Amino acid sequence: MSDHATMRNAMTVDVEDYFQVQAFAHCIDRADWEQIEPRVEASTNRILDQFAAAGVTATFFTLGWVAQRHPGLVRRIVAEGHELASHGWEHTRADTQTPQQFRADILRTRETLEDLGGVAVKGYRAATFSINARNLWAFQELEAAGYAYSSSINPIQHDLYGMPDASRVPFQPGGSGLWEIPMTTVRAFGRNWPCSGGGYFRFLPKIFYYQGLKKVNRAEGRPGIFYFHPWEVDPEQPRIPACGWKSRLRHYTNLSQMPSALDRLLRDFAWGRMDDIYAAILAPGPVA
Repeated sequence: MSDHATMRNAMTVDVEDYFQVQAFAHCIDRADWEQIEPRVEASTNRILDQFAAAGVTATFFTLGWVAQRHPGLVRRIVAEGHELASHGWEHTRADTQTPQQFRADILRTRETLEDLGGVAVKGYRAATFSINARNLWAFQELEAAGYAYSSSINPIQHDLYGMPDASRVPFQPGGSGLWEIPMTTVRAFGRNWPCSGGGYFRFLPKIFYYQGLKKVNRAEGRPGIFYFHPWEVDPEQPRIPACGWKSRLRHYTNLSQMPSALDRLLRDFAWGRMDDIYAAILAPGPVA
């Protein structure tokens, strides 16, 4: 580990299969998911092996759909000391659901994960960061369903998601007991810039992420969040034809580089699971 790794950051994995991503939602019918050969278990096991070799624990925001079909994967996540958290049932955008549909989704997912994992599930991340100004009621539903925190807002401008005017630091929406822990950004030139991993980490030179995270750790004195998906360490995954150039560019760019880039990231910074990194605010009782 390098000498600048003086603060622990949150390592997170959004556990979904390659055919469930938002970039392919317009060309892969959900009704066809059962007929597609899954790859999520093998790729997530690969990530778990990398984390074990690096001595890193992380938070796995897991789809209920995946957990139901791969219970052994859920058990391994828990057995190796990682946090099991919810990513919703089948990667449905929260801003397309009614409050009743959202409530049923988050309750079903939490109950399934807890039954399979044998641990309490306190964290949630909306598919495609789809909590925004149009559905802030989702926080009330999450609190009522027993969640302690969400990590569902990405305070940037993006064509698929984003809430650039949202807080860049953890906050309690509407004075609730639930915490929203937004994705990490860097403030520069009058706007927020992404610094949380994902596609930006694959597209841009890694120095941009490294410098951004060090700025958040040093200048702002707070931890950052990194996220990625199992399909991002699976360059051999099938190519989906006729999904449009933008979707293919977003999904397949630099997949072959991701495993080695992740190894370096695990070495160069200190990492932990969300509930450990943010334990001070998530602990019951008033915050000092």
